[in-house]
Amino acid sequence: MKLQIAQRNQVKLRLGLSGASGFGKTYSALLLAYGITNDWSKIAIIDTENNSANLYAHLGGFNVLPLNEPYTPERYINAIKTCENASMEVIIIDSITHEWQGKGGCLQIHEQLGGRFQDWAKVSPRHQAFLDAILQSTCHVLTTVRSKIDYSMDSTSNGKTRVVKHGLKAITREGFEYELTANFELINENHMAKASKDRTGLFMNKPEFIINSATGRKLLQFCNQGLSVDQARKEIETCTTIEGLKHLYQKYIGLKGLIHPLIINRKAELEAITSQVVSRKEIINPLQTKEHGTNS
Repeated sequence: MKLQIAQRNQVKLRLGLSGASGFGKTYSALLLAYGITNDWSKIAIIDTENNSANLYAHLGGFNVLPLNEPYTPERYINAIKTCENASMEVIIIDSITHEWQGKGGCLQIHEQLGGRFQDWAKVSPRHQAFLDAILQSTCHVLTTVRSKIDYSMDSTSNGKTRVVKHGLKAITREGFEYELTANFELINENHMAKASKDRTGLFMNKPEFIINSATGRKLLQFCNQGLSVDQARKEIETCTTIEGLKHLYQKYIGLKGLIHPLIINRKAELEAITSQVVSRKEIINPLQTKEHGTNS
């Protein structure tokens, strides 16, 4: 356990878009993604919404990966890996609601196990693996989630019960929003959005706005600030001493999970080079010629 200086590293975005049906989640996600990549061919959308992504094919040549039932966490994870292996830069998961309450999703899995509280011990790790696949992805990941109106039954001062509307609630496991870089709530059919969570500080407590590619460019600028994995890789590959590698490890300590294999490989290369160097003692001195012409 060791204290270390706080430092900003380059990050991959984890963005959420929530809203009711028809509020523009898919369309807004595609514009966001294009602002991040500026290349439609580097965008992949995992489509669980009955091929609705194809309705926006006129925007550009983005990639679509249809995902049908059963909507198990493992099938979502495999879809994410497929996009990563295809060298995509942005993955849109449209939507994650099915992983929670769709056919084959976590709620149905729990019910099939018996619906008891203890049955969550078998379901929760599978759901967490899905979240980990999003959070640990090498790509920027955008998720959409359906919302529903949230109600509660409250008692008034005179003892009567009334229905209280609390706004829209995302249809996924509670707490997902806390894992995100930012979450945008689409609030009406005009695609107006507001930030309900924003670690970037770019959108929180700002007036409602329409998401477009410029929104993606702002977010990309934010995530590109700080230490770069590419820069760390270049310095490691050109490092010539073990001590230098130790220094680089401390310099990029915030990226240690990513650079550790690079450090180990370069260390092995340097040790191999060192083992091939002949010491001065091992060098055979040229035979000296005596004055009478014989060798000593």
